[in-house]
Amino acid sequence: MDAITTSARREPWNKGKLVGQKAPLKPKDIWAIRLCLQMQRRIKELALFNLGFDSKLRGCDLVAIRVRDVCHGDRVANRAIVMQRKTQRPVQFEITPTTREAVEAWIREAGLRPDDYLFPSRVHRSPHIGTRQYARILHGWVDQIGLDAREYGTHSMRRSKASMIYKKTKNLRAVQILLGHTKLESTVRYLGIEVDDALDLAEQLEV
Repeated sequence: MDAITTSARREPWNKGKLVGQKAPLKPKDIWAIRLCLQMQRRIKELALFNLGFDSKLRGCDLVAIRVRDVCHGDRVANRAIVMQRKTQRPVQFEITPTTREAVEAWIREAGLRPDDYLFPSRVHRSPHIGTRQYARILHGWVDQIGLDAREYGTHSMRRSKASMIYKKTKNLRAVQILLGHTKLESTVRYLGIEVDDALDLAEQLEV
């Protein structure tokens, strides 16, 4: 009887939580967050945000980037290659002028050297910020512009630019390469594009 009572009282793990894929940010959200960070002179966070958007990397790979991974000498490169921790396969990404400017400003501000992690942690036991800290920072960004932080996570950053590229080009193979997926099916599931395309078609049909 006690076991039944205890089981009845136990709340589901997902009560009050939004589960499933986290939503990608829309272009207006990207610009709103970027503007807030610029106006508040949050140099490190602006570099993290811009590079996270451009790179489309998983959080664990983004936070572990070293200065030498994105720089040629004292300048941030147009493109970079990192080894993905999950797949142990390299992935290449572009670094736009806006992101290069933000990253260079952060490197100067922090006095970082080539072997340093680009986003060092203030916690002594960790050489760089962790994925949980990255998630907390991201929740602060979306909350500041009035979005529900429960709907967004670090994968929102990874999905945002990839989703925009697909919607503009419909080139699934290109998005697969940019995300570093080994299978096309993984890209389809990750972006949820079958559902999105079906809804787009339904919305275009007028009776």
